[in-house]
Amino acid sequence: QVQLVESGGGLVQAGGSLSLSCVASGNIFTIKSMGWYRQAPGEQRELVAGITRGGNTNYADSVKGRFTISRDNAKNTVYLQMNSLKPEDTAVYYCAVSRRVGPGYDYWGQGTQVTVSS
Repeated sequence: QVQLVESGGGLVQAGGSLSLSCVASGNIFTIKSMGWYRQAPGEQRELVAGITRGGNTNYADSVKGRFTISRDNAKNTVYLQMNSLKPEDTAVYYCAVSRRVGPGYDYWGQGTQVTVSS
């Protein structure tokens, strides 16, 4: 089992920045990829960004150039730096980790609210 605890959400004005963090604990040696998802009210959960253990990243088109995902394997932590935030970025953001080689994630955090006001 892997436990995930997110922090760093909040309220920010459009154009502002926020940084999210997620610390993993438990059976951390099995973790391969780490990522961030988000879910807005009435919408499906969507992948925002992912990063492999080796540092390869992928982003949703809607956040490319504005968000940066990074990880510190020594600290079992994944980060999401969000710049130039827009009201449409408002959502609950979830940290996720994968133990698999292929796509998909196995464990999820409890979520942290990000609200961007116009």
